[in-house]
Amino acid sequence: MKKKTNDFGNDSIPVLVLKISIPFMFAQFVNVLYSIVDRIYIGNIPVIGDVSLAGAGVCAPIITLLSSFATLIGIGGSVLFSMRLGAGDKDRAKVILANSFSLLILFSAVLTVLFLLTKDALLLWFGASETIYPYANTYMTIYTLGTFFALLSMGMNYFITAQGFPMLGMATTLIGAIVNIILDPVFIFAFHLNIAGAALATVIAQFASCLFVLCTLRSLRMPIPLTLAKPDKPLALKIIRMGFSPFLILATDSIIIIAMNAVLQYHGGPEYGDTLITCATIVQSYMLLITSPMLGITGGSQPLISFNYGANKADRIRKSIFCVLALCVCFTTVMFALSRIIPQYFVRIFTGNPEYIQLSVWGIRIFTLAVIPLSFQYVFVDALTALSLTGHSLSLSLFRKITYFLATCIFPLLFTAQSAFFAEPFADTIAAVTSSITFLFVYKKYLSGKGNLTGMHS
Repeated sequence: MKKKTNDFGNDSIPVLVLKISIPFMFAQFVNVLYSIVDRIYIGNIPVIGDVSLAGAGVCAPIITLLSSFATLIGIGGSVLFSMRLGAGDKDRAKVILANSFSLLILFSAVLTVLFLLTKDALLLWFGASETIYPYANTYMTIYTLGTFFALLSMGMNYFITAQGFPMLGMATTLIGAIVNIILDPVFIFAFHLNIAGAALATVIAQFASCLFVLCTLRSLRMPIPLTLAKPDKPLALKIIRMGFSPFLILATDSIIIIAMNAVLQYHGGPEYGDTLITCATIVQSYMLLITSPMLGITGGSQPLISFNYGANKADRIRKSIFCVLALCVCFTTVMFALSRIIPQYFVRIFTGNPEYIQLSVWGIRIFTLAVIPLSFQYVFVDALTALSLTGHSLSLSLFRKITYFLATCIFPLLFTAQSAFFAEPFADTIAAVTSSITFLFVYKKYLSGKGNLTGMHS
């Protein structure tokens, strides 16, 4: 009989890492196209392109915050799900899947209402000037109405990969990206909807992805098909606790972007603030091309690590983590080199303004100074989460974000507004060192031999 899925407990580790992480990496890369393609088209809207792009940039932290709730349930549930599969407990795995689905529906409903009621205050708080606000408000209103589709497609997609179907997981984001790329120019330029068209195209694309995910998980092909269950409070709390570290990583990304926009607006002043925010939006778009695929590599490997944790196979866990680290280091090395050579071509996709091009190219080269060390932070934090050591991963994530936030606020006070861009490599370097030291402790205590792993629960 032809093999249809991956055997996390017996297949070759390097082969499994490549078969799982590469599709997930590509899926995350494609997912970045949601925001980048929007921003490219928005930046090229005649007359109002630059201010519209700044408006989309102000919306970015809110969108990231919404997405982080999908990660909270998706990763939290899929890690527990994979552990149960590794232990051979399919009945419990089915319960975890059903509860995760119910929680995502509940979160989607609550967040849609909450963000619609508070978006005006949030946009002004997050750095929208009077010029930027109308564009940011239009984009955010339409995007928030599609929260249900965004959270379900992203959150439930983790369970497709966790059941050994990474290519189907990749197809989820690929479908959404293709729909978005096709509809963007139609709505923005042909129908003259401008920034509203970009938001509408994104919502329709997320609906397409959501439909594909739910149909896939309901199919007979899945070892554990999707069902709906009334949320079980103890299990829900366990899912949330398990997913809290990756949730916090994404949620605090929003805080960093908010701080960056507010600092740039304040220190740049009325004449230069909007320009700095526009350029920061372009730079952050470029960084997504690095951080999102890295999250794909590390997130894609989590079911493999969790499965072998449930099966009590320390040797396979150890090999998995080091294979993932090697893959991440190779990827970030390539991206570091590209960041030195070709950032101007990326920037020109967004704008033809010489001042914006010069500042954005400079910003990209500064932001990417420490992307290779950042590999260690991403790999070790996600590995600790997969091993149920959420206390360790949460502490490391918080440490990096706090360092980043403080540097973003302090550097412009000591130097110039543009010095806020140096906060990224500063925090990445310090975080890489602390994460590596912490993981070496865990490695020595739990993973250096083939002993029992039950003592790893934090």
